[in-house]
Amino acid sequence: MQKEIINKVANSGLINLDLAEYYPKGERVIYDLKQNLWQEFVLKEKDFRLFVKENDWSVYEGKYVALLNSADAIIPSWAYMVLTNALEPFALDVICGNLDALESVIFSKSLEKNFNPNDYADQRVIIKGCGEIPIHNSAYAKAVNLLKPVVKSLMYGEACSAVPVYKKGK
Repeated sequence: MQKEIINKVANSGLINLDLAEYYPKGERVIYDLKQNLWQEFVLKEKDFRLFVKENDWSVYEGKYVALLNSADAIIPSWAYMVLTNALEPFALDVICGNLDALESVIFSKSLEKNFNPNDYADQRVIIKGCGEIPIHNSAYAKAVNLLKPVVKSLMYGEACSAVPVYKKGK
């Protein structure tokens, strides 16, 4: 007589959470202000404002945009503001920084907007570790910040090899 196979993971009461479900879809692009500098050194306000006015910003429709300056020049803050204003009607989001900073900001915003930590109240939660979509480390940190106040315990990885992150005291 064969023993019945028991799925201990299914019976454990653990809830699996895949942050990839909250991954913001959309192309990520960089806009480098270096292209607007005169001799890669100075931003001329009159020329810059004319460029911003005449440029077709619709090419950024549905994209996430990171504004940065790769030249060794000081860009005034208002220039980032003017570009953000021009991009805002088209881009999904605009930040100042590189692609890594962009990924961090937009994933955090997505979690704040779309994730309800109260759905996991008093539960034992495992945040999935590996998947097809690369999850930015800041998203894991944001998930801990959102979940810690409500969950019973929080782990990372897979049920067979979860790494404990947090356990509520008794």
